[in-house]
Amino acid sequence: MAHPDVLVRLVEEYETRSALRDAGRDAPAPGRVEDVVYTLCVTTGTRDIDAALAAVRERLASAR
Repeated sequence: MAHPDVLVRLVEEYETRSALRDAGRDAPAPGRVEDVVYTLCVTTGTRDIDAALAAVRERLASAR
């Protein structure tokens, strides 16, 4: 699994880009949310974003 700092950055980017996409403002980088979701899933060994986010939370909790 990736370093905790990398995971934090990925989750932050996912949350920011998801909010922009949901507001209809993701035009500068279309598809980037999907790229971040894919990266989080691959990094955590999961198949969907909910499982990936849960794995990140678990990893960050154990890293503290």
